[in-house]
Amino acid sequence: MVEQFGDSVGPTPFQVGKQQIDEAVVLTVSGEVDMLSAPQLSEAIQTALAARPAALIVDLSKVDFLASAGMTVLVTAQAEVVPPTRFAVVAHGAATSRPIKLMGIDSVLALYSTLDEAMGDLADR
Repeated sequence: MVEQFGDSVGPTPFQVGKQQIDEAVVLTVSGEVDMLSAPQLSEAIQTALAARPAALIVDLSKVDFLASAGMTVLVTAQAEVVPPTRFAVVAHGAATSRPIKLMGIDSVLALYSTLDEAMGDLADR
């Protein structure tokens, strides 16, 4: 017999949800964004951009871990956005905004702490 102590819940599985809020497409990402899941995030971003939305927001609020592969996907997406589409990233906390800021990527990306903040700023433009 094997006994387990503590929280037996594993890491949150990687997932990308898509929703339309006003004229913006919001991709809500959860789990770990690493070299295995980054291609899936990239595909979701490319699919969303193909529809040429007014804005694309990648919400990383539910991400537990953001590796360099995930940050590369975000920077690449920013470079591929064609106006008038605007691109923004929501990241807050040690798992997401900290590595983005440490790498200096916040100077390239429109980075927000909350989805409401991103929506408000993009609506004002």
